[in-house]
Amino acid sequence: MQRGNEDWESLSLSLKKRVSQMENADFDTLALDVFRYQSTQNPLYHLYLSLLGVDAEGITSIKDIPFLPIELFKNHLVQTGFAPILFQFESSGTTGQIPSKHIVCDPSFYQNQAKRIFEANYGSLKDYHIFALLPSYLERSTSSLVFMMDYFIKESQSNLAGFYLNQYDALVENVKAALKTHRKIWLMGVTFGLLDWVDSGQDFSFWKEAVASGRIIVMETGGMKGRRKEWLREEVHAFLQEKMHLTQVASEYGMTELFSQAYADKAGVFTPGISMRVLLREVNDPFGQVTQAGRVGGIKVIDLANIDSCSFIETKDLGSLEPDGVRFKVLGRFDNSEQRGCNLMLAQGWGTSQEEPSS
Repeated sequence: MQRGNEDWESLSLSLKKRVSQMENADFDTLALDVFRYQSTQNPLYHLYLSLLGVDAEGITSIKDIPFLPIELFKNHLVQTGFAPILFQFESSGTTGQIPSKHIVCDPSFYQNQAKRIFEANYGSLKDYHIFALLPSYLERSTSSLVFMMDYFIKESQSNLAGFYLNQYDALVENVKAALKTHRKIWLMGVTFGLLDWVDSGQDFSFWKEAVASGRIIVMETGGMKGRRKEWLREEVHAFLQEKMHLTQVASEYGMTELFSQAYADKAGVFTPGISMRVLLREVNDPFGQVTQAGRVGGIKVIDLANIDSCSFIETKDLGSLEPDGVRFKVLGRFDNSEQRGCNLMLAQGWGTSQEEPSS
């Protein structure tokens, strides 16, 4: 199945260079090249394709690429090539759940791509004071979000930026100090952390003028992580807008298994980063396609930054596409039933092993 080490390494470096320099028009061709590379150099993905009876050389459209079920990141090593694994990102999950793990072989590639995506949407990081209200994430040393935000904070070169668990007084004082400078303010908060801040009784009138002038970005990461009852995104945004005197709330769509991000300025309409594309599957058929705007389907993500793992991931999220076929909304989650792809792997005795399969 696999080619020589020198071959995979040169292919990996070439693909990363192309991703780093890509334009939107390059996406489909580059995605097909990444697919062919990973179909031979990723043992887990190679087996999955074999069980589906897929001939990788016969795939000529990104819509025909099979997507690896995201659950397989929980129990298996998802790696393309043989680069040394420096560390792994790990999902938070909730009590009793097995966390997903995503290998990191080239952290600078991930950081640079994340920076490129953010700055394409919001401008230079050096234009911001960044405040990260991420209580559940800061309690873990394996959070990809904390890793990304730590890099962003350092790149911003702001002496006011930083992380916060629940130190609301210190956060407010630093935001007030930031308002006296020429920079904009970006507050990134896990959803329940923002709600807890509101519930603390904070008076947010101190930044009403800055909000009105567009100097404040409040961004939520989605989900309650088992800390609160789940709300619809629209409910969260309406509540935060009222209580925090905001005109809009931004959102970030990312996850442990993805190295690329999508951002929404308002109303939960996400624009994927240049290395990311969202497709939809039928809710009751993992291999059926949904292309009609506004129709609900299961979210499948092509993430070309995942060169060292797998770039084609079938998530557990439900969503819809906008009329442009690129932007998307996240509308909910599948239930806990396993999808057909995972059942195929279970049939081969892959249900519990965390070892890399033999090639």
